Amino acid sequence: MNAPLCEAGHSQLVIIDIQEKLAAAMKASVREQTVRHAGILAEAAVRLGIPVLRTEQYPRGLGPTVPALQDAGGLVEKTCFSCFAAGGFPRALDSARRQIVLAGMETHVCVLQTALEMHQAGYQVFVVEDAVCSRHKRHHRNALARLRQAGVVVSNVESVLFEWLRDAAHPAFKAISRLIR
Repeated sequence: MNAPLCEAGHSQLVIIDIQEKLAAAMKASVREQTVRHAGILAEAAVRLGIPVLRTEQYPRGLGPTVPALQDAGGLVEKTCFSCFAAGGFPRALDSARRQIVLAGMETHVCVLQTALEMHQAGYQVFVVEDAVCSRHKRHHRNALARLRQAGVVVSNVESVLFEWLRDAAHPAFKAISRLIR
C-alpha cells in the first residue's frame, strides 16, 4: 500500500497518550487544539467505519485519557514510549489496514517513536501535525522534520478528513464537514 492519500478502507486511527496529567503540561491553546482535532478525527473515523485505538502511557502516573476522548476506541495501556513496542498494541491493530493515522502527545517522544517503528515495519504512517503536540514548540517542529525525512507523511486534520471522504457526494460528507466549521 503506497497510495499518497489516506483511504478510509485502509486506515486506522491511533490516539496516543492524550492523558490528563500530560495534557496539563501543554500550553493551553495547543492542548485544546490537539484534543479538539483528535476528537474530530475520532468522530469522523467512527462515522466512516475506521477502527480507532487509543493508548495511555503509564496511566497510574499520567492519569487516564482526557474526558473528551475517553470513549474513543479501544484502549492499550503501555510503559514503552513507542506504541508499536507495547505488547498488546500490535495485536489490537486490524492487520488488513496498513495505513496508520496518528494523533497525540508528545510529538517528539511517543508519536515519533511509534511512527518511525510502524513505518519501518511497512505501515504507511500519517502524522496529523495539528492533532499532535509537545510541551515545547521546537521539539514539535524537530519531530515533524525528522518524520518527513524518514518518509512518514505529515498531514493535517482537514486533509485526512477529505481524503477519507474522497467525494462531496459521500453520504457522510455533510456531517463530517460540519465537524471542522
